[in-house]
Amino acid sequence: MSAPLPLITPELLLRAYEIGLFPMAEDARDPSIYWIEPERRGVIPLEAFHVPARLARTVRSQRFRIEIDKDFDAVIEGCAGAFGARRQRTWINARIRALYRDLFDDGHCHTVEAYQDETLVGGLYGVSLGAAFFGESMFSRARDASKVALVHLVARLRRGDYLLLDTQFVTPHLATFGAVELSRPAYLMRLKRATGRTPSEDVWKSAEELTGAQALALVETTADS
Repeated sequence: MSAPLPLITPELLLRAYEIGLFPMAEDARDPSIYWIEPERRGVIPLEAFHVPARLARTVRSQRFRIEIDKDFDAVIEGCAGAFGARRQRTWINARIRALYRDLFDDGHCHTVEAYQDETLVGGLYGVSLGAAFFGESMFSRARDASKVALVHLVARLRRGDYLLLDTQFVTPHLATFGAVELSRPAYLMRLKRATGRTPSEDVWKSAEELTGAQALALVETTADS
């Protein structure tokens, strides 16, 4: 179900996440934002995250340099532009950009970025609230770049004792990593437990780099495909 949003603040947006809602726009040209509350919610169980064998080799190879919270604006621009090849519209409008930029400045929104040399070639962003992380969008301009970023995200979440990785919906792409659907009541139970917990303070420190091997060790890879 959805309903048009009035003018909202970053504080109101965090409260919405806390009760199981997230915002979305019809397209980049529409200034309206809607609350979304799916009947079935997508999550990736952090204790059962799956990395296929080929991707594990790519992660271990250090093909991409991973940075944390280095260039939010470039990441959200990449996510907005990533839809062009598949469809003409993106849900990331100007209000979405401004709201998440404010959350980023306040330390509640984070990016995981993949670089080749000095060029940003993939990444993702999402919202952190307590021990819950709400994945918003990802993009890739090089093969496996966003997937490697996701592995590094999960590694940091596991190191920081997070309890919930929300994906909003389950796509065939996310299902390969172990994403599952939860009923709304089951999701809200997990959400309440996660948002009431305080994760490790250093989980988002960009200076604490993880090698590919360290990231794989943290996610306890099951490389069987």
